[in-house]
Amino acid sequence: MRHPPRSGLLAVGAAVALVGTAIAPVVTASGATPACTVDYSVTSQWDTGFQGAVKITNNRAALSGWSLTFDFANGQKVGQGWNAKWSQSATTVTAANESWNGSLGSGASVSAGFLASWSGSNAVPTTFKLNGTTCNVDTQPPPTDPPPTTGTAPELHVSGNKLVDADGSTRRLLGVNRSGGEFMCVQGYGIFDGPVDDASVKAIADWKANTVRIPLNEECWLGLSNIKPEYAGANYISAVKDLVAKVEAHGMTPLVELHWSYGQYTGNSAGCSDVHATCQKPMPDAQYSPAFWSSVARTFKDDQAVAFDLFNEPYPDRATSTTAQAWACWKDGGTCPGIGYEVAGMQDLVDAVRGTGARNLILAGGLAYSNDLSQWLTYKPSDPTGNLGAAFHTYNFNTCASESCWNSTLTPVAAQVPLVAGEIGENTCSHGFVDTAMKWFDDRGLSYLGWTWNTWDCSSGPSLISDYDGTPTSYGVGLRDHLRALNG
Repeated sequence: MRHPPRSGLLAVGAAVALVGTAIAPVVTASGATPACTVDYSVTSQWDTGFQGAVKITNNRAALSGWSLTFDFANGQKVGQGWNAKWSQSATTVTAANESWNGSLGSGASVSAGFLASWSGSNAVPTTFKLNGTTCNVDTQPPPTDPPPTTGTAPELHVSGNKLVDADGSTRRLLGVNRSGGEFMCVQGYGIFDGPVDDASVKAIADWKANTVRIPLNEECWLGLSNIKPEYAGANYISAVKDLVAKVEAHGMTPLVELHWSYGQYTGNSAGCSDVHATCQKPMPDAQYSPAFWSSVARTFKDDQAVAFDLFNEPYPDRATSTTAQAWACWKDGGTCPGIGYEVAGMQDLVDAVRGTGARNLILAGGLAYSNDLSQWLTYKPSDPTGNLGAAFHTYNFNTCASESCWNSTLTPVAAQVPLVAGEIGENTCSHGFVDTAMKWFDDRGLSYLGWTWNTWDCSSGPSLISDYDGTPTSYGVGLRDHLRALNG
């Protein structure tokens, strides 16, 4: 779905900056490497002015653009600078990359300098942030941290057109979506919508679900500066890891997916005019989406029970003038007609995941909000591990919402790769459509997940439950009873 039922987006700043603290690189007592380190030095000083320098080292996912912020405590004012675009607002100094030095790989460093005025005292800044993430402190687990504790959730991989576990037994992903992680943080309300304690996760398992799809927000995961710190970066990642661990502890597959992303799109069918990740965009952005997936993949690469859904509902077909352009944009990204930001294609995201060494199952949804898989096989991304499946979304109000359409467009795909209907649902507060859809997928041994395990209005959400104890809505009772009949 494209619009969770919550209004009143908080105003968010346009700047994207990462911040840090301390003068020299800091390693915590545990030996973990900070997400970024900043060396600040005064290289020369005279009566009314001084020359300063910073060395920034990025210790996490590669960045295609960077911005450093810090605050002066004694009224210092930056003048000219070099190797960065320097600016100052009140006490806050920002150094943003130049066009030629924006790429900052994992472990790479960049240096920049400036001239500034001072009077009376010239205290060294104490906190530095890079793209919103505090540097010189252990803000996220190092890549060598052990993965979340795994319960009885199966490790899944592709075998032909089936999903199988470590023993080679065929598995279907049957369950629900747990919305909230994509919108609560960017709107400034929290991280998840409703409880995600063990009791609420057990309630999902009690429906005999075996999979929970978890929508995420890339700006919140990456800790960009427009997100409240308490809902960003390390705090957000920790909350997601905790939910993943709870899902696994109840024997269910966590399917983490990129739902809302950065990039301004105001064209046909735009969900918002905001550059920030406050709605569904037509495609992932090249600036942050690959970095998001590199970070997610590093976080979970040692836990093969976690599956990845690359991008919720692509719709480049609404922006481009031809279907061929849309599918080319979908696969390869770049400069896509009708989309004003640089796009990351599905191949870019597969490469970002595999570049970390992660071999987890990956799903990729097609065009028209993942409702069109007609040319998915033609434009299928290359995956060196062969662990790639197709994602499909279908609601009663979609174009491809009939058995005849599913027969003609889904059957060829399902014959070649695993097919997962990552979202099925209807806005009727009943379950006639999902009953038909589930039977069609059951007859072919395919997977499906109901939207959504949230207590919203079933005609606008649509929501499966009226209470997080698992009480179903008149729509949700269809999925609950069906899953219990299949797996009870």
